[in-house]
Amino acid sequence: MNIAEKTARTSSRNSNINKEPTAQELYVKSHHRHHHIVTLLRLLVLVLFLGLWETAGRFGWIDTFFFSSPGMVVSFFIKMIMDGSFFTHTGITLLETLVSFLLITIISIIAATLLWYSKTLSEITEPYLVVLNSLPKSALAPLFIVWLGTGIDTIIVAGISVAVFGSVISLYTGFMHVDKEKLKLIYTLGGNRFDAFHKVVLPSSIPVILSNMKVNIGLALVGVIIGEFLAARRGLGYLIIYGSQVFQLNMVITSIIILCVIAMGLYQCIQWVEHLYKKRT
Repeated sequence: MNIAEKTARTSSRNSNINKEPTAQELYVKSHHRHHHIVTLLRLLVLVLFLGLWETAGRFGWIDTFFFSSPGMVVSFFIKMIMDGSFFTHTGITLLETLVSFLLITIISIIAATLLWYSKTLSEITEPYLVVLNSLPKSALAPLFIVWLGTGIDTIIVAGISVAVFGSVISLYTGFMHVDKEKLKLIYTLGGNRFDAFHKVVLPSSIPVILSNMKVNIGLALVGVIIGEFLAARRGLGYLIIYGSQVFQLNMVITSIIILCVIAMGLYQCIQWVEHLYKKRT
């Protein structure tokens, strides 16, 4: 290698070292920095809240019999794991929630598809869907008990009833707001209504479906807990009701915290699926 080549390589390295970051690189760094700051602040708020709660309990600022404390909650949680009740009650609630969520998703997509296919059907059923969606679902739970008894079927139906009507309305609205020019192109090229749906409407509505699923997973959990309040002998909803009746507030608060963790985990799963879809598109 001659001196000229060495000089050229050295100058090239120096130019790469002294090269200023692009606007895109600066934006990515800023975005990551903002994300890390938000995450740290979230953890800080949680730690401060738990620390204040524990301190208030230890110094007698609050009555731990009614408000419990993080230490007491952790002790009760360990006890639940040791005697196996955590896996029993959490497992049954999680199963009921997942089954309700899957049925909500399937029923909503099928119903919204039928409404999109038939304008007459959508005009007939729209006011009933609005009324049923506005109806407090806890009012329906006693009827489900009379019709279905006190079992897992009642709880799953209660979970479905909380979200299914609003989900149908939301998906149908999303289907109707698909780009009209794309539909016109399908019909111009000789396609029928089925072609328009599975080639334009459904693919274009995937973001709406995923967004709807993120809402429904939480609503399904709410409906399942309502059902467990009234018609269960197992599950976290049953523990909450039983604990409040016998004044075991550690049981109540621990069950509520477990529900929060489940809700967050299920939501993050749907968000992860949505993230994968956005990366592919």
